[in-house]
Amino acid sequence: MNTHYLFLIMAILIPMISFSQEKNIRLPEPDRTGGIPLMKAMQERSSTRTFSTDPIELQQLSNLCWSAWGINRSEAGKRTVPSSHNFQEMDLYVVLPEAVYVYDAINNQLVFYAEGDLRHYCGTQDFVAKAPVNFMYVANLQKRGLKLPEEINDGSLLSSWANAGFMAQNVYLSCASQGLGTVIRAMIDRDRFHLELKLSPMQRVILGQTIGFQGK
Repeated sequence: MNTHYLFLIMAILIPMISFSQEKNIRLPEPDRTGGIPLMKAMQERSSTRTFSTDPIELQQLSNLCWSAWGINRSEAGKRTVPSSHNFQEMDLYVVLPEAVYVYDAINNQLVFYAEGDLRHYCGTQDFVAKAPVNFMYVANLQKRGLKLPEEINDGSLLSSWANAGFMAQNVYLSCASQGLGTVIRAMIDRDRFHLELKLSPMQRVILGQTIGFQGK
């Protein structure tokens, strides 16, 4: 390749890469020792469908992401929730009022994915578009060894449904410990979410979970 064109391409790409990295959100280290006792968290665990529009703190968000899909055994890369055969096929999409991010547990950050307020695609109930945070649990079936969308069926998704349930329960307990409200949701226009967020053919939306301070 002509050197002039190579430098020209680099001059175009490097600012784009830097701009993308600037949109990532570096999370504070999750608080792994605080919170209320486990048995009390289970006692306090509940669902709410009334949310304040007030944003949650970044520390709280970090704690929630780690609870849902964080790494608790760094030497083995194992997670805070079980994963069948350790495929770890789940992706945690964090939908905030300003943008959509994907949780990067290894680097403890939210990686920018899409601009704008896309909360209304996260569920069909009114409160979903008003609460400050929505977690979307998405399975990438390539990580389970599948190669074609035609191979995806109810059987191949069973483990992903279980994994999403584990993730959601951890978030429930974390919310109870942090004074936050939450609810797990299956009422999602999955095809619309898949289209609007330009997910790959090998990804499937499993469940959503709305999070925030309880409203009145």
